[in-house]
Amino acid sequence: MLLAARIPNLWCSKRPLFTVSRRLCVKLKFSSLSESKVLNHVNEESDDDFLPWLERKAGAEISSVLSIGMSAYGRSLFASRKIRAGDCIVKVPYDAQLAPDNLLPEIKPWLSDEIGNVAKLAIVLLVEQKMGQNSEWAPYISRLPQPGEMHNTIFWSEDELNMICQSSLYQETVVKKAQIEKEFLAIKPVIEHLPELFEGVTLKDFMHAYALVESRAWESTKGVSLIPFADFLNHDKVSEAIVIYDEDKQLSKVIADRNYARSEEVLISYGKLSNAALMLDFGFAFPYNNYDEVQIQINIPQHDPLREMKVELLKRQRLPIIKDGNGFKLSEDSFTIKEVRSARGKGKGLPQALRAFARVFCCTSPQELDDLAMEAAKNDGRLARRPLRNISQEIQAHQILLSLITQLTEEYSAFIESLEPVNATPSTSKIFALRKQMARDLLIGELRVLRSAAAWLKNYCESLTPRVRRRR
Repeated sequence: MLLAARIPNLWCSKRPLFTVSRRLCVKLKFSSLSESKVLNHVNEESDDDFLPWLERKAGAEISSVLSIGMSAYGRSLFASRKIRAGDCIVKVPYDAQLAPDNLLPEIKPWLSDEIGNVAKLAIVLLVEQKMGQNSEWAPYISRLPQPGEMHNTIFWSEDELNMICQSSLYQETVVKKAQIEKEFLAIKPVIEHLPELFEGVTLKDFMHAYALVESRAWESTKGVSLIPFADFLNHDKVSEAIVIYDEDKQLSKVIADRNYARSEEVLISYGKLSNAALMLDFGFAFPYNNYDEVQIQINIPQHDPLREMKVELLKRQRLPIIKDGNGFKLSEDSFTIKEVRSARGKGKGLPQALRAFARVFCCTSPQELDDLAMEAAKNDGRLARRPLRNISQEIQAHQILLSLITQLTEEYSAFIESLEPVNATPSTSKIFALRKQMARDLLIGELRVLRSAAAWLKNYCESLTPRVRRRR
């Protein structure tokens, strides 16, 4: 049994009975979520038959405590009666879930090994969408968001993307779109050989299906699955509830993490994700997100006479490619910083590898570089993780970081100021206004992170200055 959602490696037996599912990567129509939401209306006429249909298909009860309703954020699930923490609120058998196993037999031979599970499940969706009302999954497929209702940044126009060009999310969006295009080219043989199933399917259609899977599916030992009804649950950044699965009973379930009153919206967690990750994969952002982070780049100047030695030393001590908390691939000179909670704390949020890079950066002789390498070998093997013995040089290293982050802070501030506050006017479409607000939420959050890092670095340098004066 997996004891906790956030501790995936604690097992009580060789074969887990309960296991955590992981949300892949929207179903929400607005950019920010409130801490609590009030029911607007339950069981819209169009949703009256959905749960009975799913329970007939599953041959089992899905939920006796939840109802489909519409909140300000679109289709949602609400408590139809009082719920207590620990109650099982949803049970969806595997047979009532969509997975790559649902691929038609005639499709499988045309799929190469390079096509992943997300793309395979996107193909399943495309086939079911083409079947329309003839699909056995029509009641579910018809309730999935349409392209115009999704605000993942891969759907943004170039003008809209320019609003986030200050953030690394811009480049991550470009990379994600290229990845999806590559997947589409890989399934082209399927489309060409089975026109009766895929007639008229375009890259735009595939991108929509792909985004639906990434924003709604869960990954488990079963693979990648779309879980009808459960995927109407919206995200709450403070929730601890997630989807788990029971291998013995062959079902996925959700356990309430707190009490809910009747008619209150029930929420789960998609993960501790930054606004950049939420916007890329789900299409929404929070006005204030504790998990915001910023990617910064720093490299050794070409004119540095010790550049080759420094680069070689860093390569020996660091992986060629690293990843941030959201799984983004970063280049060798990229670092992810999080909010530093206290200017007088230990700098939690500033990666030690970044501070080590700065210490190597300011070395002025081969001997200093050799000393750092020897110190690492004698201790834990990690390069330049301890303050430099030369206090002036230690200050200089952190002032280099402070200068870089201060410059970024000024650039962010100017850019945010150029994005005028969102005012809905007849000349501004609702979608553009929404995405502009998302861009502001993203950039303001990243600016907060940068300012916290700058404050800590400034305080750290000032704390070392008296020691330099005493030595003089």
